[in-house]
Amino acid sequence: MKMNYKESFIKFMADSGVLTFGDFTLKSGRKAPYFINTGNYKTGAQLSMLGKYYAECIKDNNIEVETLFGPAYKGIPLSVSAAVALYDKFGMEVSYCFDRKEAKDHGEGGVFVGKQLIDGEKVVIIEDVMTSGKALREVLPKLKDAADVNITGMVITVDRMEKALDSDMSAVQSAYKEFGVKVYSIVNINDIIAAIENGIISGKEYLEAMKAYREAYGVQY
Repeated sequence: MKMNYKESFIKFMADSGVLTFGDFTLKSGRKAPYFINTGNYKTGAQLSMLGKYYAECIKDNNIEVETLFGPAYKGIPLSVSAAVALYDKFGMEVSYCFDRKEAKDHGEGGVFVGKQLIDGEKVVIIEDVMTSGKALREVLPKLKDAADVNITGMVITVDRMEKALDSDMSAVQSAYKEFGVKVYSIVNINDIIAAIENGIISGKEYLEAMKAYREAYGVQY
């Protein structure tokens, strides 16, 4: 059976031990039947594959981009691999840059490494997951201080489509409402449920728990 890139990515997550099923207590205190641990991505082969999935998402959603920005530290290798994949797979030559945690006061100096941003530049932020929007809240002022850039989107791996603890909106919805930044995900929880139902990955014994959790904490787009 030929898989689309979303199905392929879900299988990739499961094969990499990033997507697992069971009984997990999340940082929020909620009991969830699935867990996503992006820390299990750790090889060159996995990073290469990740870049291709980010590239597919950017192309699939027709996101305008001139530079990929990877917030330190997790976003750095992700933005680099995505930039390489966009060129290799689609012939799109984009720049990349990332921030330093502390400004450098010698050599070339500055807060950013890579492409020096200019006014009007179309920038896409590359991250692994989005839980609360904290990372976005931290990097937007840095980007705007560098230049009056146009943030055309943010791309993450998985959208849990889950209400925040203090809101009826998800982190993705809140990001758009608070900052006007549209967040795209390679896949979302509905895609994962469908992948189980269609036999792309194992886990049918967790389907009812997945749907119940979605019913209790999920949001609709």
